[in-house]
Order: sequence, then structure tokens, then C-alpha cells
Amino acid sequence: MSDFDAKNKRSRDDTIQQYLDDIKRILETHQRIDDETLDHEALTQGVLEEEIRNSELRELQSQLDAIHPADIAAMLEQLPLVERLLVWKLIPPAKDGDILLEVSEAVRETLIADMDTQELVAAAEQLDADEIADLAPDLPDDVIADVFSSLSEEERARLRAALSYPDDTVGALMDFEMVTVREDVSLDVVMRYLRRLESLPPNTDKLFVVDRREILIGTLLISDLIVAAPETKVRDAMSTDVVTFNPDRDAESAAHAFERYDLSSAPVIDAYSRIVGRITIIDIIDYIREDAEQESLGKVGLRDEDLFSSVWKSAKNRWLWLAVNLGTAFFASRVIGLFEHSIEKLVALAALMPIVAAIAGNSGNQTIALIVRAIAFEEINKSNAKGLLRKELLIALVNGILWGSVAGVFAWLLYGNIALGFVMLGAMLLNLIVAAGVGMLVPLVLQKMGRDPAIGSSVLLTFSTDSMGFLIFLGLATVFLV
Repeated sequence: MSDFDAKNKRSRDDTIQQYLDDIKRILETHQRIDDETLDHEALTQGVLEEEIRNSELRELQSQLDAIHPADIAAMLEQLPLVERLLVWKLIPPAKDGDILLEVSEAVRETLIADMDTQELVAAAEQLDADEIADLAPDLPDDVIADVFSSLSEEERARLRAALSYPDDTVGALMDFEMVTVREDVSLDVVMRYLRRLESLPPNTDKLFVVDRREILIGTLLISDLIVAAPETKVRDAMSTDVVTFNPDRDAESAAHAFERYDLSSAPVIDAYSRIVGRITIIDIIDYIREDAEQESLGKVGLRDEDLFSSVWKSAKNRWLWLAVNLGTAFFASRVIGLFEHSIEKLVALAALMPIVAAIAGNSGNQTIALIVRAIAFEEINKSNAKGLLRKELLIALVNGILWGSVAGVFAWLLYGNIALGFVMLGAMLLNLIVAAGVGMLVPLVLQKMGRDPAIGSSVLLTFSTDSMGFLIFLGLATVFLV
């Protein structure tokens, strides 16, 4: 991030915080006046207090009217539920749809629950078909039906198309706002056509050149349109080397293509090469951000959670992770239980065995991070997977010998038992090899099963390195020391 970008981000964050401070101040005043009106001695001042309260809330409403929907969304996520819903009621209805798109799914649920059918329909009608499709999973069926009936036939067709594509595909991300031109007209004609439009679709860096059947034949960069001679034909100024996407293509691979080819926008075409929409860098950024958020939560067994939701709801959201860990912990404890007699005879084993598990866990997490990244960037295939596995095992062998020796010397010096040092070396070496194998194979197996390779890998790794680490270390100690 450049210095300018960093300063700009800090400035925007400071602005949001200032807005949030102002909102909290007004809400505190509003609450204080409400509390005072309940006091019998203050009832004579009720009219004046009502005027003051209305003035405060009008000030808040005026501020909200001037704030960007994305900033309002960020503020709503930082407000407790009661304050959030009060602010939500003061937001201009024209911004409702955009804000619902910006907030997290958990916060969106609380806002939608506070809206009636008419408000939800009005909010959805403000949006484009692809944006309505993004909201559709959170909207009641009767609202979707009312929204459908309010759209034009063309918009209905677009909405049906957007809803027909699975999540995490290009079709689910694409929008339908684009400008198409014919190849046989001059650039001057194109410029006059564009001037008749109210505005260009956001993030328009190129126009799409199509024939009479809407089949894509090329793209015309806006920069070329501006600098080329007006009498130049579109066919002479356009590019036929076009990166295109099919609606069913995986969104993650599309994101990699945008990075590889430095794209700002790209056409989406059907099986007959007819253009059906476009995908922009903004769509890609939104997808990457949401995917990263879900991945970070999924690693610890969580779904999207409202920070200010009830204790009961938040507790239920975390049960899966705790249940899985409890099960793996019980299994590891039973492994230790098998060697209770060995631990009783040599207490040093209890102090040293967590080291064997911890080092292997860290090493395995390094392998998982590299493999998941390689899968994401499509760098792993059948031809190189075996070579990579061999490499990771050799790395584990080198690290096992090096750091196992260090740990072995430490155990020898600490407990005065050279045999214990060799057991420590052997256990760390073998458990690091286990960690490398699990760290490499688990993400690949999860991917082959159609699951996210990042989600669940760490859980399985921890289970393997703990259980196998204890089993290997205590087993070697039982054979050679006890």
C-alpha cells in the first residue's frame, strides 16, 4: 500500500469514527431526554424536551443523508442492536438497498427483520438485477414475488438469469450494465451515441463490439476511442484478443485471470459466444473480500456473526468448533492414557511431549499455508503433486534432524539422560514427517471432495500432530527408556 493510499485510508477511517462519535452523542442525548420525560417533575417541560429531541434526531437524519452508504454500513456494524435499529429508521429510504448490500450477512438479518414487506420491496426496487440476486437469499419469498411483479420483462429475465447461477461462479458475480457497439460504424458515431446516454456504467474501461446476433467479436478501449481519428471504423480500432468468461466458470479462477491479465472488466459470453453480461474488478474485489472473511471464520468453525447478537445466538454459532476440538482432545487424552505407566516411571515425559506436538503443528501449518495458496493460484496439478509431496517430506526430514537434535540436547542437559535426548530427536523427526504429509495431503483431498481446502485443514492437522506426536514420543520412550 502506497503512502497516499495509507493516508487516504486513515482519513476515511477517521471520518467514519467522527460520524460514529456524533451519532452516539446524539443518541445519548435522545436517551437522556426520554428518561427525563418519565420523571413526574419534568413533565411540565415535556413540550420543550420533545422539541429538543426532535431537533437532535433531525440533526442525525441530516448527517446520515450526507454519508456514503458504505460508510453508513460500517457504522451500523459497530452499533449495538437497539442503537442500530434507531439509526436505521432515520436513514433515507433511497439508501436502504445499497446499505443492505454493504453490511455483513449477520447485520443484514437484523435490519431486514426490522422492515416490513413494503419497505423491503422498495429497497430492492432501487437495485439492479444482479444486486437483487445478491440480496435474494435473505429476503422473504413474498418480497421476492412482489419485486418480480414490479420489474419490467427485461429486468425479470435478468433477475432469473442471475438467480440461476450457483454461488461462487462468474454468473453470480456478473452485472448486465454494459455498452455494445457494431464494428461497421465510425468512432465519431460511437462518440455521439455515448453522449446521448445519461451516464456510462460504473468501471467502464472498454466497449464490447458485437454483430447483429449479439455475438462478441472484439472490444474497444475507451482510451483508443478518445485518441483515434473520428473517421476510424470500430473494426480498425478494436482488439480481437479478448479474455472472456463463461457464466458457469469458477469465480476464484476468474479472480486469478483478472490478476494475471490486469483486467478492469471482461465480457461474459454463453456457449454460442453471445454476450450476456460483464464482470468488473469491483465484482472481483468484493468476491475476494467476502471469500477471505468466510475462510478466516471457517478455519475456526464459525459462520458470519453479529458482534452485538445475543449471548445465546453467539454461543450456538461456536458449538461446532468446540465440539470438534473436544472430540480430538479426548482422543489425544486416550493416547496419553495408554502410556500412563511410562509417564509414572519417567515424569520428564509429561513435560517434554507438548514440545513434540507443538513444533510439528507449527511446521504443518506452514505446509498447509503454502499448499492452500498454491491450490488457490492453480499451481498444483497431477504432474507436480508427487514432486511437491517429496519436497515437503525432505524439508521435514532436514528440519526434524536439525531441530530434533537441538531439542534432544536440551532434554539431555536438563534431565541428564542421553537416551531421553535420542528419543526426543526421533519423536520430533517422525512427527514433523507426519505433519508434512498431513499438511500436503489434507488440502488436496478436501479440494478433490469439492470442499474448501482451507476450511478444516488446521483442525485435522492439530488432531494428527497431537495424537501422533504423543503416540510416537511415548511409544519410543516406552521401548527405550522404561
